[in-house]
Amino acid sequence: MDLQLVANTIRGLAMDGVQRANSGHPGMPMGTADFAAVLFLKFLKHDPAAAEWPDRDRFVLSGGHGSMLLYSLLHLAGYPLGLDELKAFRQWGSKTPGHPERGLTPGVETTTGPLGQGCGNGVGMALAEAMLAQRFNENRFGIVDHYTYVLATDGDLMEGVSHEAFSLAGHLGLHKLVVFYDSNRITIEGATELTYSDNVRKRFQGYNWNVLEVDGHDFGAIEAALDKARKQKKKPTLIIGHTHIAKGSPTMQDTAESHGAPLGADEVKAAKQNLGLPADQDFYVPQAALDAFAERRRECAALREKWEKKFNSYRKRFPEKAALWDGAHEHRLPENLAGALPAFDPAAPIATRSASGKVMQGLAKLLPALVGGAADLAPSTKTILDGFAHVAPGSFGGRNLHFGVREHAMGAMLNGMALHGGFRVYGATFFVFVDYCRPAVRLAAIMGLPVIYVFTHDSFYVGEDGPTHEPVEQLASLRAMPGLTLIRPADATETAAAWLAALENTSGPTALLLTRQNLPVLDRTVYPPAALLKQGAYTLWQSREGIPQVLLIASGSEVALALQAAKELADSGPAIRVVSMPSWELFDRQPKQVQDDVLPPACTMRLAIEAGSTIGWEKYVGSAGRVLGMNRFGVSAPYKVLAEKFGFTPQNVVRIVREMVAGQ
Repeated sequence: MDLQLVANTIRGLAMDGVQRANSGHPGMPMGTADFAAVLFLKFLKHDPAAAEWPDRDRFVLSGGHGSMLLYSLLHLAGYPLGLDELKAFRQWGSKTPGHPERGLTPGVETTTGPLGQGCGNGVGMALAEAMLAQRFNENRFGIVDHYTYVLATDGDLMEGVSHEAFSLAGHLGLHKLVVFYDSNRITIEGATELTYSDNVRKRFQGYNWNVLEVDGHDFGAIEAALDKARKQKKKPTLIIGHTHIAKGSPTMQDTAESHGAPLGADEVKAAKQNLGLPADQDFYVPQAALDAFAERRRECAALREKWEKKFNSYRKRFPEKAALWDGAHEHRLPENLAGALPAFDPAAPIATRSASGKVMQGLAKLLPALVGGAADLAPSTKTILDGFAHVAPGSFGGRNLHFGVREHAMGAMLNGMALHGGFRVYGATFFVFVDYCRPAVRLAAIMGLPVIYVFTHDSFYVGEDGPTHEPVEQLASLRAMPGLTLIRPADATETAAAWLAALENTSGPTALLLTRQNLPVLDRTVYPPAALLKQGAYTLWQSREGIPQVLLIASGSEVALALQAAKELADSGPAIRVVSMPSWELFDRQPKQVQDDVLPPACTMRLAIEAGSTIGWEKYVGSAGRVLGMNRFGVSAPYKVLAEKFGFTPQNVVRIVREMVAGQ
């Protein structure tokens, strides 16, 4: 096996792809080609013929800008990614976008590009592997036994999310996580010494990692380091690989210019000559390189077939566990799930965060795949699963995760766990801190991952904690994110329905926005069933039959306010309807007939009420409508005082409605 030829072939493909696109990042693929050749040809366990094989190793290219490295590897490895796709790098309709996209390109494990996110994804994948192994492995039936490899860059290690995630990985002792650090000492602006003088070895030793250091172009040293990493049984491993960016380029090697721009036609030719490749042949792939990957493909196919035989035997011997495995990986929900939900007493007001906690206890008993935790806020977010163990160093059989004060890592790790498969994951924090995990939420939306977020303390009603903890703009900003479903339930009964809706949504992430303060529980023998939440909005109450003259549209804690005001207006005022609108996204997916039934076009006198930014409500209230919201930051004071000062009182709603009617 000629590893040098394989590595140089990868370099040539990377140079050609970027040059043809006249856009991209050739330097990193050229610098890491030696490591990649060793990993893919001697260690990585995967099978292009069964890309979703559960016990495959995961490879995460955290530095997603080096995507031509991954595309070249996938092509050579035998995934359905032909040379024509490499030639269409970064072009419309190709399977080779500028940064790797999960679900678009066969063999890509996660969407990367925002630096550091792949590091957190890798930690989540390694955690999922450890948790599944403890749940399902039996003597002589090690059906979960694989590694997660992450290729990280200087930029990845600078990003805060990598600090958070790698700190937790070391604490937990995720020994099947191996990170190769491409230490080429170059960033876009120049040498890393401009901004970066970390002692990376000491940093990771402080994280409780096993740290190895190699010449990133020495095949033997790379192989020995990977072998040592796989023998480590207590700690994750960082391999510091000292590399040269744009390795092989006569004038561009070790320069910042090679990071993010084509080398130029003449330099590409010179580099090919330097590397022993045909200078005038683009996208050159020698037969020897194909043969090397074909041999490795046969080896991996045999490993996969052996695993499948083992799993078939496992299925016969442990049918109950096999059924749990199938249900978890296929996101199956039991038919009687709704029956597990608690009943709530209309005479006992309860915060929706507390109601959510009670709902979760019922769901957990029927959904063994449901796991999650909070960013050190579980007692406040009510997200501990009672009666179940906690995941801890060396103990991965539990269902309660502790992320510490690490919202950024929590979001990225949840994505990694969801990508890995085998669990239905949730993560919790105060709603205002969604800004700390927003990049991961956005990537979950891009990838369509069924992550559930429990965001509590959802408005200025947080009260005394003041403006730093009172979300105002967060709801509107998240509504602008495609693919994310937001649900802000009005009471405990809607909270239960919201959890069911979140679990049924397997095509994207769902955020549950919950209150700190107690809310009245709507009596569903009087009001329509909370299950109507699934259509996003529904008529909760109307003063008299027919098309209403006034619509009060509210979400969350403001639904009770709208209802109280409407009833005060009922005797002497116009025909009025109260609409509970917990989710814009769910409502927008409904047929127009459903939307018009809830919000009759003939009724143009509309008032939306929500304790957050008013941006976007014009879509539902129209040009003649009004919005009672918050377009300023909050204040530290008891929440009832804030409600009065900010106008969230029945009296103020009544006043606004009468003003609207008078001005008609």
